[in-house]
Amino acid sequence: MKQKTLYIFLLLCFSMATWAQMPMNGGGIPAIRDNGQLVNPNQRNDSITNKVDANSVPREVHAWQIDPRFGEVIAADVDTLFLNFQNSNETYGMNGEYNMLGNMGSPRLSRIFINRKDASDAYFLDPYDFFVRRPDTQLFYNTKSPFTNLSYWASGNKVVGDDRVKALFTVNANKRLNFGFVLDYLYGRGYYQYQGTGFFNGALFSSFIGEKYQMHALFSANHMKMVENGGIEDDNFITHPEDMSQNISSNTIPTILDQTWNRNDSKSLYLSHRYNVGFHRVTLDTIRTDSTSLAVDSLAKPKVLSSVFVPVTSFIHTLEVDHNHHQFIEYNSPSKYYNDVFLPGDSVLDRTKYFSIKNTLAIQLKEGFNKWAQAGLTAFAKFNYRSYQIPGLLDGHQVIEKYNESVFSIGGMLSRRQGKHLNYEAFAETFLSKPQAGDYHLDAKLSMNFKLLNDTISFTGHAFMKSLTPTFYLRHFHGKHYWWDNDFGKETRTRLEGILNLKRTESTLRIAVENIDKYTYLDNISSSYMDNEKIKWSNGVDVKQYNKSIRVFTAQLLQNFKLGILHWDNEITYQTTNPDAKDVLPLPKLNIYSNLYLKFNLVKNVLRMQIGGDVRYFTRYYAPDYVPGLNQFYLQNNENRIQLGNYPFVNTYINAEWKRTRIYAMVFFHVNQGMGDRMYFMAPHYPVNPQIFKLGISWNFYD
Repeated sequence: MKQKTLYIFLLLCFSMATWAQMPMNGGGIPAIRDNGQLVNPNQRNDSITNKVDANSVPREVHAWQIDPRFGEVIAADVDTLFLNFQNSNETYGMNGEYNMLGNMGSPRLSRIFINRKDASDAYFLDPYDFFVRRPDTQLFYNTKSPFTNLSYWASGNKVVGDDRVKALFTVNANKRLNFGFVLDYLYGRGYYQYQGTGFFNGALFSSFIGEKYQMHALFSANHMKMVENGGIEDDNFITHPEDMSQNISSNTIPTILDQTWNRNDSKSLYLSHRYNVGFHRVTLDTIRTDSTSLAVDSLAKPKVLSSVFVPVTSFIHTLEVDHNHHQFIEYNSPSKYYNDVFLPGDSVLDRTKYFSIKNTLAIQLKEGFNKWAQAGLTAFAKFNYRSYQIPGLLDGHQVIEKYNESVFSIGGMLSRRQGKHLNYEAFAETFLSKPQAGDYHLDAKLSMNFKLLNDTISFTGHAFMKSLTPTFYLRHFHGKHYWWDNDFGKETRTRLEGILNLKRTESTLRIAVENIDKYTYLDNISSSYMDNEKIKWSNGVDVKQYNKSIRVFTAQLLQNFKLGILHWDNEITYQTTNPDAKDVLPLPKLNIYSNLYLKFNLVKNVLRMQIGGDVRYFTRYYAPDYVPGLNQFYLQNNENRIQLGNYPFVNTYINAEWKRTRIYAMVFFHVNQGMGDRMYFMAPHYPVNPQIFKLGISWNFYD
């Protein structure tokens, strides 16, 4: 039934893509933003442009992202590249840098600390950042013809496996106004018991890019349901199957939980718009009617007056509305599995709701309206109203407790983005009202380009200092088995970071040093108990702050090699913390991704191929555990913790691009299963999927 639903959904998406036939105009988009991942900026492309004759449908698509603070436009890639398409749907990330629970769609956490995002107010959505659509990750478009992309990924069968189908449609009503929608359905049955995922996302987006008025809007709705199994009962089913009394397959290995779910329902609305005030600059341009006019004296050429609007000041308004509903549901749990019981009743139904409405007003003095305006200056004020609902107790009965927070902040930004060799951005924000009174955020970025020994060198520097009150759910949470109300100090983080890119050698080096005071984290307070003459461990969680400083050093190298059609791409990350903080912030010293492949044209301009294999590897460390009742990662218990890592995860694949279609066959996922050490876990007691065959396909339509 589930597969039939997928096929019907795909057919409906295909039919919707064929209705619009009107060709539209496009437009160019400015510069590139670093998104935390190391990429070669010289290889990025923000548009698709295919030369066609005058009688055919024009195929030109431009894409960009926005900075959600003020709706600033940032160039981005159109998602049509076939290179490494086989990794585009993997929960562990394009370069395998995330820990996860094995199944597609499971929660994840980056092993590379400097790539982790701060805990957000929508706390329970944070582990699903690969699926939840946000303003800073949404692509906006400008197209000359209606553009549709349909993608489908699959593995396994009706019993085990996963499917995902995604549809994108976007069209321009005129050269300035664009709108579109995205539908995304993920259904992971999983290869182990009770770990299924079922996610649906629908989003509507629109943009208007005019001379005086500009607008970006996004409405997104998510419904996500995940079955929780608590991990397998005995790791020996994976690590030493020969020692087990029974020989069973992955989907019959006993698990700790069997009637437990997490559900997240969210809706968000984002609107950023601005009105530009300026003047029209009149210029006298030369008309070149044919090639012979180039030889005529410029005074004899025909002239025409043209008028260009020059913005001087922008008045900006940004509105963000979020509503999230999280539920943890459990009908049965092992005896003595939980440390504590705080609410009455046999079953578990922990509900919490979060609502936020945020308004930002800004005035921006534009960069470049005359030769003296070498930088832009922005001043803003922001008001954020937040409301939370969590369970409570009154006279032994469960009730709903409500918390309201109203936070007011002001700040400014100085930026230069139009420089040829040097650009920068300096941002400052301070908070004036409780519970964040006294919080602040300072951020600075610098980018430079210069020539050295016939090579183009680019350097990006980034520094920040922020002192912020921990998010609400780290201060307050009430549930059946977890309960805390904390009065924490402000967590202060300072980072210095530099990224050096060499175009000729395709080398990128990233160095970062960070200091953290009062680091806030989820701690494991489990205790042992006896069950059938076996020692087992209960489940207990508390939030703590580390009273000493934590220092994190990171060095990351991206190095690509090429010899004819042979390519070898590598990303190597080294990171370490001060010795006394290793138990509070565990990190692998080395994290490696390596991809060896052949890339060639089988039929010129028609069929391109990529054939190869890639490997993900990290050194042993005490990887964070996962707590189902909170849908989050937390520390392992010091008394029974285990090290994970020192195990290569190897895949082999074939990618092909035929005209407007991308297709891949991952001939083997986890091809090295059963070879050497069998510790194929990315989270304690959650094995990675066994060796399987995967496929994926993506079509582009321009009419």
